[in-house]
Amino acid sequence: MRDRDLHVIVGAVGLSALGDFLAVVPLALALHERTGSGLAVAGLFVALWAPVALLGGPAGLLVDRVESRSLLLWVSLAQAAAAAALAFVDGLAPILVLTALIGTGFAVAQPAEFALLPAAVGEGRLAVANGRVETARYVGFTLGPLAGGALAAAGGTRLALLLNAATFVIVAAGAAILRCRRPPRPARKGAAPERARDGFLFLLRHATLGPVMAVAVVSLLFMTASATAEVFFAKDVLRVGDGGYGALMTVWTLGMAVGSMAIARRVAAAGFATAALVAIAVQGAGLAIPTLWLAFGFALGAYLLGGAAHGVKNVLVRTLLHTEVPDELRGRAFAAYNSARNAAELAALVGGGLLISVLGARWTLLLAGALPVLVAAAALARGWTPARPRLAEVKLLGGGR
Repeated sequence: MRDRDLHVIVGAVGLSALGDFLAVVPLALALHERTGSGLAVAGLFVALWAPVALLGGPAGLLVDRVESRSLLLWVSLAQAAAAAALAFVDGLAPILVLTALIGTGFAVAQPAEFALLPAAVGEGRLAVANGRVETARYVGFTLGPLAGGALAAAGGTRLALLLNAATFVIVAAGAAILRCRRPPRPARKGAAPERARDGFLFLLRHATLGPVMAVAVVSLLFMTASATAEVFFAKDVLRVGDGGYGALMTVWTLGMAVGSMAIARRVAAAGFATAALVAIAVQGAGLAIPTLWLAFGFALGAYLLGGAAHGVKNVLVRTLLHTEVPDELRGRAFAAYNSARNAAELAALVGGGLLISVLGARWTLLLAGALPVLVAAAALARGWTPARPRLAEVKLLGGGR
């Protein structure tokens, strides 16, 4: 049963990631053609990603109060309806509203999938399961833009949007056939009322998770700026053209798959926190080092190493959350981390564009990689990875609402 449920969840994650980019690439191109406005295109991505950043508390509380499999099913159906409607609207306002509704679904569906995984595989196989989940996500992220770009070039924007709606229907069908369940746990007698902010407070208070999550989020404030700089670095600094840029992105994604599937599972549970910080440092180095020696082959090797570290980091952070957070709080804890991560990435994307205009692509990419190395190294040097505390000893900050 467990392998069957794991396969369903892994397939749903990969298909959802593919569908997201299958739709958003043609939609962004169509908006650019209709409006000629960079703000309109930026608004599309903000509408899709901002709900995850803004709704972490309420979404996580909903996941912890409602049976996760059923929640995933109904949210996916609602996303399918919004995605199908997108195929038949033209105005900017309705496009942004429907996109925001899909993003709101992600704010709920992602922590629901995360919280459901231990029920599907058991507590002893979480590192392996998270490796498969992350690899499926990377495959979707890689194939989705390729398919979306091809459909856009062929004039198939409406088809791409309908295919995205179909992926949500398939995810809902997958949720319907899952045998595992994660029912909400009733509050203990005399316990404080559950609050939307409890996930954030738990992460801040936890002796191991707090430092790791802080370093991971702060690092994203810098590293995600690389997404803007890499195009200019490949084409204007390395002078390798569109093909070279595509090769760098492909090698990074390949590294992520290797790191998540082959390396992360070999880390002992007692070393998850330390290894996650090391992986953040190596990921940053993979971005920064190619700016010091401008050789395309060297850049490919560094990107392969950085991508592998990226995959390891993602798996270990997910597994740390699974192992250190009590089941009744997992929805809120993951939603809190997801919220902080998305907020950092949105800020970095904006900041990356500004830095390029001031410093240029090469030095922007150097900062994007080097600063996370320094942050992670500082955390390791200060010994911010203590022995795992007992969950019973971790208390939420504040007693009132």
